[in-house]
Amino acid sequence: MKDNIWQGKLGFGTAPLGNMFRDIPEAEAMATVDAAWDNGIRYFDSAPFYGAGLAEIRLGEALSKRRRDDYVLSTKVGRLILDELEDPALRDLGEKGGLFEFGRKNKLVNDYSADATLRSIEQSLKRLQTDRLDIVYVHDIAQDFYGDEWLSQFEIARTGAFRVLTQLREEGVIKSWGLGVNRVEPIEIALELDEAKPDTFLLAGRYTLLDHERALQRLMPAAAEKNANIIVGGPYSSGVLAGGTHFEYQKASPEILAKVERMKNIAQNHQISIKSAALQFALANPAVAAVIPGASRPERITEDQEALNTVIPAAFWEEMREQKLVAPHAPLPIHSEMGQHE
Repeated sequence: MKDNIWQGKLGFGTAPLGNMFRDIPEAEAMATVDAAWDNGIRYFDSAPFYGAGLAEIRLGEALSKRRRDDYVLSTKVGRLILDELEDPALRDLGEKGGLFEFGRKNKLVNDYSADATLRSIEQSLKRLQTDRLDIVYVHDIAQDFYGDEWLSQFEIARTGAFRVLTQLREEGVIKSWGLGVNRVEPIEIALELDEAKPDTFLLAGRYTLLDHERALQRLMPAAAEKNANIIVGGPYSSGVLAGGTHFEYQKASPEILAKVERMKNIAQNHQISIKSAALQFALANPAVAAVIPGASRPERITEDQEALNTVIPAAFWEEMREQKLVAPHAPLPIHSEMGQHE
């Protein structure tokens, strides 16, 4: 665990507050943010994309009664929200189709230019009811949204958003910036840039119990070498590791469900929850600064805290390795009697 600004290992990802997968009542959304606060969480991440501004609006309202100096806030750029309306079900979201069909109907426009970046930040500040952001991520410049066009979008961001965010960080307007993506390749490229130096990356779904081998190859060693922070989003792989049926934001395949079932059986044999294993696995990597599971129900926050604090026997991880359910070279949260990390 790095020394960082996140005020703890556990943050709160607000994608579900944008009505991801279901229409969440306002009171339930507010109660979930309050539950996060009451459980000691002080890092909150959002994005304009989450329900076309709905998650930011709800988060801003819930945090408006808190002192701004008492929490860390991040959001994302790359999409502008217009007053014009559209049918959310008809949006082209690449591999994430239908993700926020219950969100607001405001039209979303992809734009990673310098001007759009500044406009996006201005819009987010209003929705979040705050005067400043701590961290800004450039959102979704990756294959899952843009297919073969992703590198051209990345180039627009490199000469637009990246330069703006570098300047804002140098001026002290923000503390940190980087990419918020669901693929490792954009981060690997960004780490090698000479001009702009992103220092924090939100990697969703790519460093989980179900999917971590690709990230271990180059990304995690490179991030550690360059002292860049990795924030792990989606530690439950879109919910399938927490009792849900989604993987990669879509219905999980029979193969994935079968693999999760094997993991759950091992967890039950060692009297722990698979959520505990998922959270603690992500945090065991020295490049990972924090993990931010999402939640749309207050009780899930308490579960996350309990999962983080559960003592997991070394025998569980040994069996997971024997069954080839974790990569042989993945750092694991195993402690000896001397308290040393494996």
